[in-house]
Amino acid sequence: MSLLGWWRSRGNAERFDLFVRATFYLTYLALPPLVLLGMAAEISTVALALISAVGLGHVALSFPLVHLGIEHYLGRAPYPRRLLAIYLAFTTAVLIAGKLAFPHPTPGKPDGPADGITLIVLMLTITTLSAVVGPRTIVLASLAGGAYVWLTAPPGRVIFTTVMLLFVAFAFRTTLWMLGLVWELDRSREVRANLAVAEERLRFARDLHDVVGRNLSVVALKADLAAQLARRGRPTAIDEMLEVRQIAQDSLDELRAVVSGYRTADLSAELAGARSLLDSAGIDCRVIGEVDVSGEPAGALGWAVREGVTNVLRHSEARTCTITLRGKVLTMSNDGVSTSDFRFGSGLTGLRERVAALGGAVTAAAEAPNRFVLTVELP
Repeated sequence: MSLLGWWRSRGNAERFDLFVRATFYLTYLALPPLVLLGMAAEISTVALALISAVGLGHVALSFPLVHLGIEHYLGRAPYPRRLLAIYLAFTTAVLIAGKLAFPHPTPGKPDGPADGITLIVLMLTITTLSAVVGPRTIVLASLAGGAYVWLTAPPGRVIFTTVMLLFVAFAFRTTLWMLGLVWELDRSREVRANLAVAEERLRFARDLHDVVGRNLSVVALKADLAAQLARRGRPTAIDEMLEVRQIAQDSLDELRAVVSGYRTADLSAELAGARSLLDSAGIDCRVIGEVDVSGEPAGALGWAVREGVTNVLRHSEARTCTITLRGKVLTMSNDGVSTSDFRFGSGLTGLRERVAALGGAVTAAAEAPNRFVLTVELP
């Protein structure tokens, strides 16, 4: 599968999740080189190599800690206490060692290597903690970073560094909060779709029980009475069995009526049901055109709507769906599909056979970038 196909096969929540993680990781990859490039002309080669090694070590610890922190925030992994303790110990040791190794600033220049180490470590630390600890702890950590700068750097840098750390903490923590909301909305959408299907199953089971249950109880009672009368040699057993037969026939007619109401798809009712069901699943559904067919063509198009809605709920991450009616031509189009995973399943095969019996045709195809189009055309 190509990279573009893999991206299109991801759901919206998965895409946003990947974007959030990439934001953290790119910060680790981009920030240290930018700081080092700005300091390269003012520090020695040895100091530059030392700061680079510190940055790489910090990044090596930050990657797994951020991953575990995000997983814990989403409820998928335990809290990484041990790794966090190691990370904080390493950060503290680096800050202290940097100031001890380069205690005095160069006259007329910034704080030199110690200033570079401080900037890189504090920025990376706040970025990492944004994915691991709570908002209050992040604010305290940012203020602690400002206090460290106040103790070790020129006074003019304190306010700038503190504000910058607070801004980084707010930006990354807000992004993580939005990630949690996106996953929660994705789960809610799936739950709504499942609840809609379950509600329809309960409705059909309730109708079936109300219509057939009483008659089956009467059949069982009458059959038992006829059996007892037959054992006693009573001729009335024949009348009881004839009544059982009549009740069974009536029950069969009522059962057919219930099933026909479920199997025979009325186009207008199916369009209304599709809009209601998709709306309950969080999918914006639009119906364009008017119903101007009846009889078997309307039933076939109704079946097409039902099958199309089933495909939208089961096989897509759709946000929009459009149903268009032009005479005896029905078109359903929805987004949120993977063009590489499309196959003509049993539901579409059954729909094609039903429409072919009327002389019509069914076409279904995935279209770039992420749409699926179902077209049913009757003669």
